[in-house]
Amino acid sequence: MSLQLSNVILHQLQKNDSDELIVNFRADSLNNDSSTENLVAELHRVFNSKAGKGFGSFKSDSEFQHWLQELRKGERNFYDFSQSSANRLKEELAKYPFADEGILVFAEYQSLATDYLFVAIIPSNHSLKVTEGLDISATEYLDLSKMDIAARIDLTSYETDKDSNRYLAYIKGRVGRKVADFFLDFLQAEVGLDTKQQNQVLMQAVEDFCTDSKLEKDEALSYKKQVADYCSEQIKSGDEVQIKELSGELPAAQDGTSFFDYTQEQGYELEESFPGDRTAVRKLTKYVGAGGGVNINFDSMLLGERIFYDPETDTLTIKGTPPNLRDQLTRNK
Repeated sequence: MSLQLSNVILHQLQKNDSDELIVNFRADSLNNDSSTENLVAELHRVFNSKAGKGFGSFKSDSEFQHWLQELRKGERNFYDFSQSSANRLKEELAKYPFADEGILVFAEYQSLATDYLFVAIIPSNHSLKVTEGLDISATEYLDLSKMDIAARIDLTSYETDKDSNRYLAYIKGRVGRKVADFFLDFLQAEVGLDTKQQNQVLMQAVEDFCTDSKLEKDEALSYKKQVADYCSEQIKSGDEVQIKELSGELPAAQDGTSFFDYTQEQGYELEESFPGDRTAVRKLTKYVGAGGGVNINFDSMLLGERIFYDPETDTLTIKGTPPNLRDQLTRNK
């Protein structure tokens, strides 16, 4: 990928003999070379691939935001910025039970004409390697795939659109809301764009459009599949769902109303773009449910064809079972 690195530094979060979290500061920033560029490029890629990200914006009295503004204006150097931020991060992280040791990375870079500031705690693990003399030696490596405490600020969006509620992105992490709380407290930020809600609103808008347009069953299924295919492709490529772009790929209603115009007229309050959610998108073309030891998943087109539901008796009837399931049922009858 095309990435221009401005600054990157590593500090280390450690537990002292009293089991208190401390920061072991690096003496200066790292050199901008192929190794550091590759590291930041991989961090950028891994962050993009992580599901369940939250979005937000700085509070007006954010101290971190003030330091960042000084950095961008050249009034504070990157090393001082990283030290102040590291101390603040340590103080917030120490309040939580998941205060792990790790390598703290700060990186300022540009990718695809967008400036970013990246902050993350990278777990480090021990492994073994074979030396040139065929001896076994211990080595320590950064486990980027396990990164779940990270935040990235879209500096370009932040500096050009102060009213944006999504220039700050963070990974919610393995312990859910607690990691979100920690990063919001550290950055002195507040929750902004709710991507899950946006996806739910989009799915409801699609359902309503099909109903209001009086589409036949096959037409509605085809319409939903087009939406699902577009959203799935955007998710796969790491791009966001663009409502106008999606609308341009969908057929208009009989009266000529496009899907985009429909969402505007009906007041669905969709953002121009937002990250897609696989779980929400899947419900457009599949019925999915689990509970009480039963897990059911089938294509929407099968309802009324091979699969029938009776709401009065809450009974699902399936005609024609999958061969592997049929074999199991036959053997264990």
